[in-house]
Amino acid sequence: MNHPKTDSVQDPAEKIVRSDAEWRTMLTPQQYHVLREKGTERAFTGVLTENHETGNYHCAACGALLFMSGAKFDSGCGWPSFMLPAGSKAVEEHEDLSHGMRRIEVTCARCGGHLGHVFPDGPRPTGLRYCINSASLTFTREGE
Repeated sequence: MNHPKTDSVQDPAEKIVRSDAEWRTMLTPQQYHVLREKGTERAFTGVLTENHETGNYHCAACGALLFMSGAKFDSGCGWPSFMLPAGSKAVEEHEDLSHGMRRIEVTCARCGGHLGHVFPDGPRPTGLRYCINSASLTFTREGE
């Protein structure tokens, strides 16, 4: 499977648009379910939940830089959690009224892939918890 490479200066405003068939060939079934169908992985099953290495988290669909390891924290919720995105234009937020709840969905600003949700119960200084599916991310160690 191909994981697109990116660098931190990539313009998130440069939108990526692909057909459903193209996404299906590029992504694993789980990645497709999460990123394109707004699914979620079961808590505590994601490969990046317990990752404590230094590096960057990218969109598994388009390679855009989304989060940096310095913003990651252990929230105990079962998914990778971050205090803030890598940049002000890395992600977009949308009201999500599904499942009888009011939440704020987080998507990749570049390809529109579903990442997870953001909640107002994170640590200082932001007070935010970006609760993100491991399946929607790839990780690059610092220096790679």
